[in-house]
Amino acid sequence: MEKRRNDIRTVAARAGVSIATVSRTINGLPSVDAKFAKEVWRAVRELGYQPNSQARALVSGRSRLFGLIISDITNPFFPELIQNFEDIAVKFGYEILIGSTAHDPKLMERVIDRMLQRNVEGAAVMTFGVEETVIDRLAGRRLPLVFIDMAPNAEGMSSLTVDYAKGIGQAVQHLVVLGHSRIGFIAGPAGLHSAILREQAFRSAMIDIGLSPPARHIVRGDHTLEGGTEAMAALLRLEVPPTAVMCSNDMTAIGVLHAAVDAGFKVPEQMSVIGFDDIHIARYMIPPLTTIQLSCRDLAQTALEALRACVEHDRENRFRNYQISTQLIVRRSTGIPYEGLSVPAFRAELGEPVEARQFVRTPERMKTDGIP
Repeated sequence: MEKRRNDIRTVAARAGVSIATVSRTINGLPSVDAKFAKEVWRAVRELGYQPNSQARALVSGRSRLFGLIISDITNPFFPELIQNFEDIAVKFGYEILIGSTAHDPKLMERVIDRMLQRNVEGAAVMTFGVEETVIDRLAGRRLPLVFIDMAPNAEGMSSLTVDYAKGIGQAVQHLVVLGHSRIGFIAGPAGLHSAILREQAFRSAMIDIGLSPPARHIVRGDHTLEGGTEAMAALLRLEVPPTAVMCSNDMTAIGVLHAAVDAGFKVPEQMSVIGFDDIHIARYMIPPLTTIQLSCRDLAQTALEALRACVEHDRENRFRNYQISTQLIVRRSTGIPYEGLSVPAFRAELGEPVEARQFVRTPERMKTDGIP
């Protein structure tokens, strides 16, 4: 015999209360007597009853649904962000509706239409660049929105400002302490706001340390594995390539690792590499990737905090700005510079011949330089 599906009537009968009392309890209305509410929740647990979210929305007038818009589902950073966002949202009784735009304006419009149809209460726009389409379509509805890096100073808008300078500054100092002075940088897409900020932070950190990277040591990438591979190949074609390469994201850095190995270079013995993001796979690369951590959990938690502040507490929906920190995570893809990459002309500039072997990262030299 088919097992009967529990519904609100079954819960009401088990709890000994009316259907209306069960409905008000499940939807969190304050008019329910505490004693009756306790019996309702006991019946819900015993029966394993799952309330219909759409029915709850009709009763309460709230969907308890937040939108999460990302730009590239194929980048491991974003699935990690989604997982953290959902884990935290569920704890507060919210569901999430995910939309991936693939940097396509038409797809962005479809994502927004779907969120409006589902009556989301707010949306986190985690595309790392202000999307005019989002602002035009959603802001006029007084819908709370959270952006990364920048947002219009308007009602219902919140911004998560990432401190790129901190982590990137730590990475540059780390390389300089190891002995690097020729430090390259593989930037992200030219039109992506966060990529621009990361490149600016790198240039500023180099100037602060007294270094001025030549234009040929800064190459444009696209935040993909393939882009990292191509950019690294361009750097290795230089007569005097850098001895260390910093990347605008981890996917680029992983592409760099592959390009270096394919060209016959060992990391970090002959080339140091640093990424940005600290995606989960970074620690399992060979060698484990030194990278700048931008915590997905911090982003998700702060975005949820901003949305809930607007929806549940601040009816005026005033503009807020939240700070997100970054920090260097040192693993095994960085080491002391290996000057064997230099051509004879560059060695001549030093004033004396330089034997490549004296720069090999041997245990004895590491001990002498105080490197653990």
